[in-house]
Amino acid sequence: MTGKVYLIGAGPGDPDLLTVRALHLLQGADVVVHDRLVSPEIMDLVPAATRRVAVGKAAGCHPVPQDRINRILIDLGASGLVVARLKGGDPGIFGRGGEEAEELTAAGIPWEYVPGITAAQGAAAAAGIPLTHRGLTTGLRYVTGHRAGDAALDLDWASLADPGTTLAVYMGAANMAEISARLMGQGMPADLPVLAVSQATTPRERRLRGTLSGIAALLAENPMPAPVLFIIGHVAALESPAHLPLIPQAACPALAACLP
Repeated sequence: MTGKVYLIGAGPGDPDLLTVRALHLLQGADVVVHDRLVSPEIMDLVPAATRRVAVGKAAGCHPVPQDRINRILIDLGASGLVVARLKGGDPGIFGRGGEEAEELTAAGIPWEYVPGITAAQGAAAAAGIPLTHRGLTTGLRYVTGHRAGDAALDLDWASLADPGTTLAVYMGAANMAEISARLMGQGMPADLPVLAVSQATTPRERRLRGTLSGIAALLAENPMPAPVLFIIGHVAALESPAHLPLIPQAACPALAACLP
């Protein structure tokens, strides 16, 4: 008897941002296969008796390789179990959900996407800023700032360097100096606002605001737990006064110049 695998987006971390469907599936699954980025607050929603399989990764540390994760999902589904494959954010946005879906399809295992709020949306909302704003942005692009095996970034820098487009850069902390330099090399303004966010929407959230030319150095002086998401564009300057920045103005003169 074949079971089914649900590729579930856990959202950015706040359990209130989990979809109702995702919650129902988590509470009814036979086994939960979860990533490192799923917040402990969301894992607390999984029934204590439910089997859990941790397959988390960190930069440079992959204790469970992706091919092994694929095999785990196939074996669990083939054994007739209902599997909740739980991923931070949305499974189809830099979550390798597509790769796992392909392997499940090839093995004849039924599967289904369950979307989640992606990190960029959660981080922006928590900071009180929009990702698009009439008069400031004409579009929004999600890009990855890290490649498998630490391969060189091969992004289309010329097309990305549009100050009228908001860029949401995922997993970009290690390469932010290069990303900034490449974008500025294609004409993106050095003083374009940037918001960096770690562990968005959780009690551990940290934010750092700066400019395109200075954000890498600012992050080096004030490191944040990975992965760090970057929102680059004019909208990053619209942060609500009610949402305080991580670093006080008095503690960081370079950041003070960027604050309203």
